[in-house]
Amino acid sequence: MSGPLAGLRIIEMVGLGPAPFAAMMLADAGAEVIRIHQKGQRPEIPLMNTRFDVLARGRRSIALDLKVEADTAVMLELIARADGLIEGFRPGVMERLGLGPDVCLARNPRLAYGRMTGWGQEGPLADTAGHDLNYLGVTGALAALGPADAPPPVPLNLVADFGGGGMLMAFGLLAAIHHARASGRGQVVDAAMTDGASLLAAMFWGFRAGGLWGTERATNLLDGGAYFYATYACADGKFLAVAPVEKKFHQILIDTLGLEADAFTHVADPGAWGALRTRLADIFRSQPRAHWAALFAGTDACVTPILDWDEATAQPQAQARSAFVDVDGVTQPAPAPRFSATPSAITQSAAAPGAHGAQILAEWGIPSPQPDGCCP
Repeated sequence: MSGPLAGLRIIEMVGLGPAPFAAMMLADAGAEVIRIHQKGQRPEIPLMNTRFDVLARGRRSIALDLKVEADTAVMLELIARADGLIEGFRPGVMERLGLGPDVCLARNPRLAYGRMTGWGQEGPLADTAGHDLNYLGVTGALAALGPADAPPPVPLNLVADFGGGGMLMAFGLLAAIHHARASGRGQVVDAAMTDGASLLAAMFWGFRAGGLWGTERATNLLDGGAYFYATYACADGKFLAVAPVEKKFHQILIDTLGLEADAFTHVADPGAWGALRTRLADIFRSQPRAHWAALFAGTDACVTPILDWDEATAQPQAQARSAFVDVDGVTQPAPAPRFSATPSAITQSAAAPGAHGAQILAEWGIPSPQPDGCCP
């Protein structure tokens, strides 16, 4: 393995969304992450070919039946040799499998035991189902998104699932492993997507406390209320992102468009934003996106084209940084962040459930539960 986390051993209980995303980040950075598939378990995403499961890249798999004593014993042997464990089940599921934190920490006192849920391990909603939209909805953040005259939009599940969930788990697990290496004491990492989504909005809670952020959508600096932090349609139906928030960048926008500076002196006056937005909208609608992209190229006006998925991979900045890679014919984001001395790498595409059982047990020094030595 390569990467700054080489040498770490992580157990991943196979699930959906944020837990595999956290495991993917750890594996990209060099950790050895072993996926535990339930024997006979169907693919996490129905009808998905294994190689398209980008979130499962870079890890090997062993299939176990955790309702069978022999396989549970194998699981405990793996846990005894691991630095961390990630599970994304509802509270109580791991306990019913005989693999709750008390059992696992008794077997491995240095274990970082990561629990990824939407609502957290306690509280009135802890045992109820939910998805990203629900978790984001109760934090106050979803109510702040979108135009003022429509319901909040349905965003991609980036905020609660992946930013507030998966990244929070990856951070928390590494923090717990660091503490365990210094103290010899493992612990439970309770990563709730509601907590993570709220944490991502920390700056806005400060703005609210300081009287700098209102409750009504699209009336504030960064929620589409300001004409200088907004998206605009072009003549060809494509779009621009326009974001010169700072005064010096705003001036470049005005100069590049050849507009009279006096008409745009009310940057700090929300009452003037509507009329100025209309004027800019008319201007940007007069030419196709390529015209504006060329006009603002190389400037600090903070005006960029809004690209679709295919365009994003061909964008010069992405090309220069090799931001997207091809693994088994599947285009996907490259590992991030970048490390100068210990570069990350994608070691393989998603593994078929149980594909590496015998290999893993042999490497980890664990006897096979099968009499003939066959992989479990």
